[in-house]
Amino acid sequence: MLSAELSVNYPGRPGVLRHVAIEVYAGEIVGLVGQSGSGKSTFAHAILRLLDHTGATISGRTLLLGQDVTRASQRQLRKLRGRSVSFIPQSPVAALNPALRIGTHLREAWVAHSRERWPDQEPRVMKLLASAGLPASPEFLRRFPREVSVGQAQRVLIVMALLHSPALIVADEPTSAVDVITQKEVLALIVGMSNEGTSVLLISHDLPAVAGVCQRLAILHEGAIIECGPVAQVLASPAHSYTRQLVAAVPKWP
Repeated sequence: MLSAELSVNYPGRPGVLRHVAIEVYAGEIVGLVGQSGSGKSTFAHAILRLLDHTGATISGRTLLLGQDVTRASQRQLRKLRGRSVSFIPQSPVAALNPALRIGTHLREAWVAHSRERWPDQEPRVMKLLASAGLPASPEFLRRFPREVSVGQAQRVLIVMALLHSPALIVADEPTSAVDVITQKEVLALIVGMSNEGTSVLLISHDLPAVAGVCQRLAILHEGAIIECGPVAQVLASPAHSYTRQLVAAVPKWP
């Protein structure tokens, strides 16, 4: 589903990412874990070609669903992003337009990538809302982002990501802005996506949360992957000193 090896430099900031290589296979959840500033979000944006106008210099190659997007046109990217590959951004409050109702967000996400009539999607949309733990009602769709909780806004983004039944979802810190109970529910939704065949690259600073739902873990430190392997192997026998520090920092309950 995803095969990428990328380096990213900014003017005055070389080595933001250094040959970061990750592969995600069909139906797999791969966790990318690292502290703030390690380059996690930069990698997420780079593989989706969202850094084109930021002044970044990007080298390497990205294959999404077998398609080389490194040199793809914007028209080709538009056909791929949002439909076959979806992105769940880090901040649900920042990602949703405060002037648009929830239903309008969903409708715009649908019509941007499909010629099928939006009104015909109502039964499926209601089913998606219910599966995400949201009110499956026209009243909820009429609400503005300011009228829902942060946890509900995060679920709205997940529903938007699932609208077109994508093959791959890139989730950038999807639980960083929610409480522990909501975090558990959001992660359960991500596991449900995987069980239905969707591949997920799950990006987070939270090692315990990611480790509980992923098949493989990649540890990102100072712009480079320092360790990657099956979750049990990385946690039980971490090879790198930084990974050992991460594992040691996980609270041990009596």
